[in-house]
Amino acid sequence: MNFIFVSPNFPERNYKWVEALRERGVNVLGIGDTPVWNIHDRLKKALTEYYYVWDMNNHGLMDKAVEYYQSKYGKIDFIESNNEWWLTEDARLRERFGVVTGFHPSDMEHIKAKSAMKEYFQKAGVKTMRYLVVSGKQDKEAATEFVKSVGYPVFVKPNIGVGAADSHSIHNQEEFDAFFEKTLPEPYIMEEYIDGRIVSFDGVCNDEGDVVFCTTDHFPVAVAEILNEHEDHMYYDVPFGLKMSDIDQVAFEAAGRAVVKAFGIRKRVFHIEFFVLNADKPGFAKKGEFVALECNMRAPGGYTVDLIDYANSASVYQIYADIICFNENRQYMGYPKHYSLAVHRRDEYQYVHSDEEVLEKFADSIKMHGRYPDHIAAVMGNRYFFAVFDDFEKGLEFDEFVRLKK
Repeated sequence: MNFIFVSPNFPERNYKWVEALRERGVNVLGIGDTPVWNIHDRLKKALTEYYYVWDMNNHGLMDKAVEYYQSKYGKIDFIESNNEWWLTEDARLRERFGVVTGFHPSDMEHIKAKSAMKEYFQKAGVKTMRYLVVSGKQDKEAATEFVKSVGYPVFVKPNIGVGAADSHSIHNQEEFDAFFEKTLPEPYIMEEYIDGRIVSFDGVCNDEGDVVFCTTDHFPVAVAEILNEHEDHMYYDVPFGLKMSDIDQVAFEAAGRAVVKAFGIRKRVFHIEFFVLNADKPGFAKKGEFVALECNMRAPGGYTVDLIDYANSASVYQIYADIICFNENRQYMGYPKHYSLAVHRRDEYQYVHSDEEVLEKFADSIKMHGRYPDHIAAVMGNRYFFAVFDDFEKGLEFDEFVRLKK
């Protein structure tokens, strides 16, 4: 089997996907924009071959890379990046070279545009927030009417975007006018505001769109707020079957599985975000209910896959490779499950307890710690501690100890 991995060098931990595929005998062929001498040593060892493309936005250069691999290794079975940034290029290359696995350009609208996602969430029976797509000053009148119907605040973000870039709330007329005074670089989606927290449905599905593994990640503080307010923060993974105090896990799992089917997701890792309401929104939803936010055709960001692995005593990397090769999860799923927390610190703050004190006090619980690369530190924080607990309250004590400031 020939699997072209687009941008295997970024994020850095992509080498784990490549290693899992290689262990199953897959020919993993990399195309990336980092010179081979700068990629991770484990990635070098796991790849069959690596092709350097200095500009991956250049279709001609990307086509040349695939043509080279096709002439040398034969039929290409998969072209994947597992990276939201390259989803459109992945799709273009599949269509260009007759690769039938994965999405094609005609699918891009409903998997990239947040506005188009609404229809597919609704097909799955999941509530969605009211919205309006705006492109600039010409849409101010329509936006004024929209705000009259939903009230302040409203939330705006690029309709097609990665992460929480340029996402923020508009609270009043002054901020509304300021938003429409600037030239928008692309269409934005304006949504009614929901007082809630994000809980994601993360997992892997097979070629029939059946979920073979799933779990939940809980984000008490929204990524946009972390980015805009420069906060340290924590988030955590709760496997299905463990007590969840913030959501009806039976209903949530059923909704997540229905969304995967509605979007036509096949042989992919996915990260589907929902808002869980902190308070009643009359005429829409009650406290504790969940509404759809967005569907991402990739694994969750940062080092979250590792957090999931620790919580579930399993390997998402291995499960994905099983699906690619055998269309089934061949991992043993009966090992104990835990609450797994990711707690973060920022260099700009002073903390009561040193990193060494944290590592000593929670030595039996900490599974992974270190520094994030600079390119994700703005969102994630500079230092991280991943730890597992059988008692969630103990996990909260760990979070308090790590983030207690002077």
